[in-house]
Amino acid sequence: MSLDTPTTADGARALLADPRFELMPFDSFGDQMVHLPDGATIAITTSPTLGLGATIEWTEKAAAAGYEVVPHVAARYVEDDDHLDEVAGRLVEAGVDDVFVPGGDREEPAGEFESAHDLLVALEDLGYEFDGVGITGYPEGHDFLSDETLQDAMAKKAPHATYITTQLCFDPADIVTWIESTRERGVELPVEVGIPGVMKYQKMVGVAQKVGVGDSISFVQKTTGLVGFIRQLVGSRGKYEPDKLIDGLAPHATDPEYGIRGVHIYTMNQVPDTEDWRRGRLE
Repeated sequence: MSLDTPTTADGARALLADPRFELMPFDSFGDQMVHLPDGATIAITTSPTLGLGATIEWTEKAAAAGYEVVPHVAARYVEDDDHLDEVAGRLVEAGVDDVFVPGGDREEPAGEFESAHDLLVALEDLGYEFDGVGITGYPEGHDFLSDETLQDAMAKKAPHATYITTQLCFDPADIVTWIESTRERGVELPVEVGIPGVMKYQKMVGVAQKVGVGDSISFVQKTTGLVGFIRQLVGSRGKYEPDKLIDGLAPHATDPEYGIRGVHIYTMNQVPDTEDWRRGRLE
């Protein structure tokens, strides 16, 4: 299919018109945030090196600055019901109406929550009802979990959620196939497709150094397609842009059978480069 066809162009615009931008809660957060479009939706990760506290603090600051914020409340970083009540209460007070609940990358949980499902149930038991509740999908699998385990987890979490955000993906065919199989299993939640933003090798190295080992491992665990990404990065002379990924998804972007509601951009705190690329695609 030609990239100039209306289907591809319209689909690309639908994907990129109102994405979510994922930022990591480091010192660079404030500087990165100002490069986002006014009123943008910001997803804020839970950092293995900084814990959940940094996520909540930046959520409060970003919400006060007028952004829509979707904090990651990673289950394995929450200690108990009292801690969860404190976290959820602060989010409600900040005006947050959408949360994303992953399991988290800690090898050992900080407390009683082993999985995202455990935390989702506890949130409901405590009486918290957020308008949006996101859970994780893995189109390219997971390094440490079998496909069967991932499918079982999805079936348990889906009744407590309102949408799925996929982990970082690089192959549009894998994403499309995964959505089709997810629908065949009866899960009809809307899907936000997780894609990498524009990444420059030198900046990525700098981010990795600032992020620390724990967060670098977390990034690697998000996808089994990292090797392919590195090859693309090297082949592109040190700069990756997700054009092929967007163009591969575009024909399915407005098809209701797929239920793709947009993209979730993993910026790796390189917002200016990603936003320049996104605006160029929309123009």
